[in-house]
Amino acid sequence: METTETPALSGYDGYLFDLDGVLTPTASVHMLAWRTMFSELFTQWSVAEPYSDADYFASLDGKKRYEGVQSLLATRGIELPYGSPDDEPGNTSVCAIGNLKNVVFLRLLELEPVAPYVGSLHLLDELQGSPLAVVSSSKNAEQVLVSAGLRDRFAVVVDGTVAEREDIPSKPAPDMFRSAAERLGADPANCIAFEDALSGVASARSAGVALVVGVDRGVGEEALMREGAHIVVEDLGDFL
Repeated sequence: METTETPALSGYDGYLFDLDGVLTPTASVHMLAWRTMFSELFTQWSVAEPYSDADYFASLDGKKRYEGVQSLLATRGIELPYGSPDDEPGNTSVCAIGNLKNVVFLRLLELEPVAPYVGSLHLLDELQGSPLAVVSSSKNAEQVLVSAGLRDRFAVVVDGTVAEREDIPSKPAPDMFRSAAERLGADPANCIAFEDALSGVASARSAGVALVVGVDRGVGEEALMREGAHIVVEDLGDFL
């Protein structure tokens, strides 16, 4: 159902929102955290090809932290032991690198207050009383939602912490969106998903979500449509 017209959003059983880049501008904080950390690591390791924002969109955006680290390291032919989520932040394992990124992210988050996108906030106001869920690969989703004053808007949050605890495969697998819809008591086939990441769009589409809205915060309309978005908007305020 690809369309260039902005569809009506009423009458669906569930509304499934990615967090970073859809509800809050924390995607830019994640991008900066990844860029800061990998630029330093690649310099330490004398990696010939420097880190770029294209790496973020191709290997990191929308994925669980450790899976993203593995994906990016593979592009440079770097092999490290997986390690354990309990590893100290550092560069000795995939998990240590992922934990180091989280340290950098939280430090940046303290310096940059989180506020929701105005258009997203207005859309949430319009959808008040509807069954809403957040579907995010981030382990910091609860913290970001509280910081942005949005936590009480959502009946369900399926994030990286829930996914790890319950062994739910990460995006681009369909499981996180299916799990969120199930917790809302909804059929994915009568839900809407809002995503800015290619892996998230692919996840929602493969979950059988009725309407997948791509939010273009930089990855590009063409790429989002190619991955399976039914429609692409620049801001959720476009629906109002």
